[in-house]
Amino acid sequence: MPALSNLQELKALLLEKSYEKRLIQLSSGKESTFYFDGKQTSLHPRGARLLGACFYDRLAQGSEVGAIGGPALGACPLVTAISLESEQRASAIPAFIVRKEPKGHGTGAWIEGIKNLSPGMAVALVEDVVTTGGSLLKAVAVVEAAGFRVTRVLTIVDRNEGGREAFAKQGLTLEALFTCDQLLQD
Repeated sequence: MPALSNLQELKALLLEKSYEKRLIQLSSGKESTFYFDGKQTSLHPRGARLLGACFYDRLAQGSEVGAIGGPALGACPLVTAISLESEQRASAIPAFIVRKEPKGHGTGAWIEGIKNLSPGMAVALVEDVVTTGGSLLKAVAVVEAAGFRVTRVLTIVDRNEGGREAFAKQGLTLEALFTCDQLLQD
């Protein structure tokens, strides 16, 4: 039997660890009959390794970026996995995290890891699941206000519920490892 590709193995792990068929209210406020909790896979040792490799491969196929970041909490394990994978492949992409609100003490920072970035740098943002794109769009605004150029946005799963269109209005293309339909098809 041939070995599974990283994407095939990731799909199986996502369905095992992150997919639930039940009624749930999403962060967008919408109700859904299913849920993807990407953190269940990204915090699993094999899941983190697969996600780092799959996202790195996707990043290597497009325009170059100087750093990878995303909104807390969903992006935290993702950016770490991608950054570690990039270092293993000798292209060292630093990671950063965008807080949900500025730090209430010390520097009052919105962005953690900012000292690894250069002014005007092209960066990519990543999120575990995109529904309408709200949290990732907020991160885009914060990152651009800090003087960086968001050139790519990526997600594990695009639920196909308006996120892609919201990014298009901002001149960005949402790149998904899987759409909801791709993940749920046999």
